[in-house]
Amino acid sequence: MFVIIGILAVFGAVVGGYTMEKGNLLLLFQPAELVIIVGAALGTVLISNPLRILKKLIAGVIGVFKGSSFTEKRYLDSLKMLYDLLNCARREGLAAIEADFDNPAESKIFSAYPDMIRNHHILDFVCDTLRTASLGVADAFDIDQMMELDMDVHHHESTLPAAALSTVADSLPGLGIVAAVLGVVITMSSLGGPPEEIGAHVAAALVGTFLGILLCYGLFGPIAGNMVKTADDERAYLHVLRVCMTAFIKGMPPILAVEMARRAVPGHVRPKYQQLDELCRMKAPASDAEAVAA
Repeated sequence: MFVIIGILAVFGAVVGGYTMEKGNLLLLFQPAELVIIVGAALGTVLISNPLRILKKLIAGVIGVFKGSSFTEKRYLDSLKMLYDLLNCARREGLAAIEADFDNPAESKIFSAYPDMIRNHHILDFVCDTLRTASLGVADAFDIDQMMELDMDVHHHESTLPAAALSTVADSLPGLGIVAAVLGVVITMSSLGGPPEEIGAHVAAALVGTFLGILLCYGLFGPIAGNMVKTADDERAYLHVLRVCMTAFIKGMPPILAVEMARRAVPGHVRPKYQQLDELCRMKAPASDAEAVAA
C-alpha cells in the first residue's frame, strides 16, 4: 500500500507542479520517447541477466507491492513451530523425528504452519540443519558455520534481482539522453519549417531526458532499494532461526532457545515475552514419531 502511495506522490507532485506553472500536459505525452526508453531498458535487462534472475526479478517487483511477509505474527508462528519441534526432539531425540524432516508436508508439526511449507528454502534451512545435528558427527560451532554459509549464499542470490533492477535504473538517464539526441536529430532535419513544428520537436526531445531521469529516481531506483530491504528482512529472519537451533544444539532447553531467538528478532517486529510464552504453553501437534507410538 505504501509503495503505491509513494508512486502516486512522486508522479502527483511532478505533474502538479508542472500544471501549477501552466504547463500543457499533452506535451508530456510522447509515446515515441517512451518506446525508446522503456524498450531499450527492457533490452538491457534481457542482455545482462539469465532467465533465472529475470524470473526472480519479476517476483521481486510483485513482492514489493505486496509488502514484507516477515511480520510479528510470522515470527511468533515460526518460534512456536521451532519450540514444538525442539521440544519433541528433546523428549524423543533428534533421530526420532527424522520422519518430520524427510516429509515436512506430511508432518503434523510442519503442516500446522503453512507459511513454512510454502517457502522451500526456509524449510530446507531448518530440516537440513536439524538432520545434520541428528547425525551427531558435528558440534554446535560447525553447524552454526554451515548455517552462516547457507545464509550468505542465499542472501547473495536474493540481492541479484535488485542489483539487476538498480543497473537498469542507472541506465535510464542515459537512455533518456539517447531519446533526446534522436529528437534533436529530427529537429535539425526540420530546420526551415514552421517555428511551431520545430518547437514541438524540441519539446519532445526534452521530454525524453525528463522521462529517463524521472523513471530512474522516482520509480525503478526506489523499487530496487525496496527489494534489497526485503532480502535483508529474509536474512534477519534466517538469523533468528539460526540462533534458536544453535542454542538448542548447544544444550539449551527449547523454551530458552526460542527466548534467545526472540531477542534476535528486529525490534519493529519483535513479539513480547508474554506473547511467546503464552503461545508456547499451548498444546503442540504430535510429531510423526509420537503419532506412530500412540
